[in-house]
Amino acid sequence: MALTDTLRRVDADLAAGRIPMARMRLRGLVTAYPTSREVRRRLGEIYRLYGEPEQAGRWMYLEEDRDPAETAAFEQRYHLPAPRMKAVAWRGPESLAGSAFAEAQLATLRTACSEAVGRPVDWDTVTGEEQPERGAVLRVAGCTGAFLLVAAFLAIWVNGLVDLFD
Repeated sequence: MALTDTLRRVDADLAAGRIPMARMRLRGLVTAYPTSREVRRRLGEIYRLYGEPEQAGRWMYLEEDRDPAETAAFEQRYHLPAPRMKAVAWRGPESLAGSAFAEAQLATLRTACSEAVGRPVDWDTVTGEEQPERGAVLRVAGCTGAFLLVAAFLAIWVNGLVDLFD
């Protein structure tokens, strides 16, 4: 179904008070048309009707006139760059954003995610589960801690065996 036809159905749903149906249609549209800021804006407005500021902030994230409290709620919920990048659900190049503000938002978020995970990421491959690279010191500390834990377990076990046969 074409974007304009579905948006007309969304309007009809809203006029008839079928807000959950309108939300469901818009969620489908944002998946099919991830670069449509109109769909994102309308979905944000639906979540505002529901009183869900973090979701309203999520879908209004690329809008210059967004509500700062909603944006803060969204950023608090998705406090790491990779999950936030995944939640924004953008696909394709940032140049499709349609405004300088939206393009800058996307570029800033992608750059923060790339810096956090220590490698370049892009909108089409981010999973939201990217982890920052751990330093060599942390890896050595983790291995040392695991070794000490196993050694302590073995010492207790051997001590128990000695006591058992005494």
